[in-house]
This record gives sequence, structure tokens and C-alpha cells, in this order.
Amino acid sequence: MAEKTANQTMFVWEGTDKKGSRTKGEVKGVSVALVKAELRRQGINPLKVKKRPKPLFSGANKKITAKDIAVFSRQMATMMSSGVPLVQSFEIIGRGHDNAGMQELIMSIKADVESGSSLSEALGKHPRHFDELYCNLVRAGEQAGILETLLHKIAIYKEKVEAIKGKIKKAMFYPTAVIVAAFIVTVILLYFVVPQFESLFKGFGADLPAMTQMVVNMSIFVQGYWWAIIGAVGGAIFAFIESKKRFPKFNHFLDRLSLQFPIIGDIVNKATIARYARTLSTMFAAGVPLVEAMTTVAGAAGNIVYSNAILRIRDEVSTGISLQMGMRQTGLFPNMVVQMVAIGEESGSLDAMLAKVADFYEEEVDNAVDGLSSLIEPMIMAFLGVIIGGLVIAMYLPIFKMGSVV
Repeated sequence: MAEKTANQTMFVWEGTDKKGSRTKGEVKGVSVALVKAELRRQGINPLKVKKRPKPLFSGANKKITAKDIAVFSRQMATMMSSGVPLVQSFEIIGRGHDNAGMQELIMSIKADVESGSSLSEALGKHPRHFDELYCNLVRAGEQAGILETLLHKIAIYKEKVEAIKGKIKKAMFYPTAVIVAAFIVTVILLYFVVPQFESLFKGFGADLPAMTQMVVNMSIFVQGYWWAIIGAVGGAIFAFIESKKRFPKFNHFLDRLSLQFPIIGDIVNKATIARYARTLSTMFAAGVPLVEAMTTVAGAAGNIVYSNAILRIRDEVSTGISLQMGMRQTGLFPNMVVQMVAIGEESGSLDAMLAKVADFYEEEVDNAVDGLSSLIEPMIMAFLGVIIGGLVIAMYLPIFKMGSVV
């Protein structure tokens, strides 16, 4: 069944119904002849049947992002709560998706479910898009008969996590873009503009100020070794990306550094604690045993320092130590978080307390990111003033000097 579905193609058709009215639509099929036969069985006289043309730039729109998965989770939760059958939900969401990659993914899952696989098994075949946490929650929902409820929890979880990631990315994009723009402008000035001033200065017959001479020397270097500069920058970026992919120790170093970095480290700490609390709350509310849940939570922490600490907490909890005691011994969690977990354990409402912790720290991340944006703007203006303004002043110093002599 899965193979047959995979070989089908989407066709667009036009025809007339039993009343003679013109109608049109889309349908999947193996060939034009079989599609026409199916339409006749439905009482439609097909006048035109052809393969649906692929949208322009469809190849560039095949990448599946975490946001796509979050939207898919919300759509599935909405469909299930509306009483739409599971397979039909996949059909509706898949056909209506603009991303060709998501269409293929959803139809592949639909084919697996139709062939007899459970939803968690079908999702588990795509670990790149549906991680262990996602599959475990769906499996818990299927076993307990509360799949609709769990899909809503998954949708909320994905939306909250993506919201935090989006906030942090937004805060980092602006300064990064400005620094890159400043670098490009500086190289252009050194390569094209400064040489024009240099030829003018040669006619002065006097020594250049130290600052001007330094800029001229930088211009000469850029003109002679621009290829080396581009190669060094490109090589550094490539080496950084490859090191992150291949060397766990390098990732460990970056994670530690991100926690200790001024201002940004505080945001990363709060975001990680929010993700930890949100993930554990969602899994505990789904009925997943605490020790089993901690393994998945460690993988979803997003920072290897916290991941290792959570695994240590898991080992201690498995020996009978309370969760709040294990968290306290790591030294990573603030006292407020530990106290909230302790209250949750004593009152039997651990999932609710963890959800409150997650809400609090998600709001803290929002406020910290907004504050960081306000702080970065004047710093960036000062940075641009020093770099670009310094170059301009260096070029005009000899002219000012000559004017004072005159």
C-alpha cells in the first residue's frame, strides 16, 4: 500500500457532473486513464485530465524547518479535536501545504498509517523531524487513548520552544548583520576609496600622520592580498561549521562558553531552564515515568552542560533521591526553581509547577532579549562610528594639517 501511494501523482481535472454543471478538482492517481475511470465511477464526465504542474522554485522550498513541524502539530491537534479521522487529517493537511518537502513527509506518514503502523511508529521513521520526545509523547497518547489531548500538548510545547528560539535568533541577527555590513563597507573603502586619497597625498611632499599612514598600509595590504582575506574568512567559517558537526568536545566548549558569556549567558541559562521545565512538564503530564522522561529531557535541553547534569539527576532519581535534591546538587538551577519542584513533588502537582516555572522563565527570556536589543543599538552605533568614522578622519587629517600650515 505504501509503495502504491508513493508512485501516485497529483492530477488536475475538469469535467461535468450528472446535472451537466462544469466542475474541477485535484485527485491522486497512477495514470490519466485510471484517473478518468475513477472520475466516471463517481459520476463525473472528465473533459480534461493532466498532471498538476510543479510550482516555480519548488526545489528551493523542500527544506523542512522546526516551525513547519510546530504548525503541523497544531493542525493535527485541531483536526483531531474536530473529529476528523487520522488518515483524512493527513490528507487535508498534506494537500494544503505549500512546502513540497512537508507534502512528501506527511503523505509518507499517511501511507505508513494506512498500511497498519501506529502513528508513533510512522513518525519514528523520520527521526530528523520527529525526535524521541515527540514520538514518546504520541506513543503515550496512543496507549492511554488520549492522543487528541497529547497532540494539543505537543503543539503548545513546540510553539513555546520555537517562540524562545525565534526571540534569541532575532536578538542575535541584528548585531551580526551590522558587523558583516561594517566589514564589507570597510573593505570597499580600503580597496577603492583610500587609493584615491593616497595618490593625492603623494603630491604633498610631506610625511603623513601616523593614523593616515596606518590606513594607507591597510589599503595596500587589502589590494595585494584580498584573495587571502576572503579565503581566511571563508576557511574560518567552514572550519567552525565542520568542527560543530564532527567534534563533540568543540560543541561542549561552545556550550560552556555560551553560559559564561556576559549578558548572553544569562539569556541562554534562562532559555535552557525554560526548555527543561516545559519538556519535563509535558512528558510528566502525559504519564511518562520520571526516570524515562529525564532521558528524553536531557536530549531536548539544547546545551550539553545541562544535558549531562540532567542525566546525573536521572541516575540519582533512579536510586530513590527526590528530583528537587538531584537538581540542587547540580548547582545549575536557581533556588526558586528547586523550591517550586519541591512543592510540586510534595503536593503531587509536579507537572503544573514545572509549567509555571517554564512560563516564568519564558517571560524572563522575552524581557532579557528586549533589554539586550535596547543595549545593543547604541553599542552598534558607537562601533560603526569608530570604524567608519576613523577611516574618514584618517583620510582628511593630512588635508587639515596642510590647511593649518597655509
